Amino acid sequence: MATDVKPTRKNLMAIDDRIDLSERGHSTLEKKRDGLIMEFMDILDKAQDVRGELSSDYERAQKKINMARAMEGDVAVRGAAAALEEHPEITTESKNIMGVVVPQIESTSVSKSLDQRGYGVLGTSARIDEAAEAYEDLLESIILAAEVETAMKKMLREIETTKRRVNALEFKLLPDLYESKEYIEQKLEEQEREEIFRLKKIKEKKEQEEAEERKKAEADEEPKQTAASGVPGDD
Repeated sequence: MATDVKPTRKNLMAIDDRIDLSERGHSTLEKKRDGLIMEFMDILDKAQDVRGELSSDYERAQKKINMARAMEGDVAVRGAAAALEEHPEITTESKNIMGVVVPQIESTSVSKSLDQRGYGVLGTSARIDEAAEAYEDLLESIILAAEVETAMKKMLREIETTKRRVNALEFKLLPDLYESKEYIEQKLEEQEREEIFRLKKIKEKKEQEEAEERKKAEADEEPKQTAASGVPGDD
């Protein structure tokens, strides 16, 4: 409440400082919010592409594995999958996008050559190779989707936080500060007018007292002059 502020010049200066700081903070947060939204839109476009690729890779992998099971049998497919010795390695790093730390997922040994998959080439068929390759592509898409989706969620959360801060400054803090400043300025103007009126009254009273003293002095002087004029001179 503006009326809770004591109307002094010191508080007025303090509020001016807070308004200046809040306005600069509001401007900075607005720029950050706009920048985050632009970055988010880029990530959103990428996420939509990644989702499409993930869905396509999943359907392709399912078709390949179903075909391999149908032609080679479930036991042969499971045996080929169990032969894998070198498993993919995933490392997570981070990068900073306008103050938001998002993950950067790196993977190795996801896509493999025939001799790296562990199963014998003679004991399997091209259908198993195609299924393995399709699942390797699917895993690559899943890793990329995880990175993009996580970044998108973090960016969205930061945008919401920044928007709440901008709104709090724009619709709550700054209006309260402007109101307090206006209240103090009005009160100080009232005090100044009252002070001017008081000084004017004091001046008038002083002038009146001086006028009365002069009048009294003149009244006291008049009999003396009359008496002086009636005294006979020396012969």
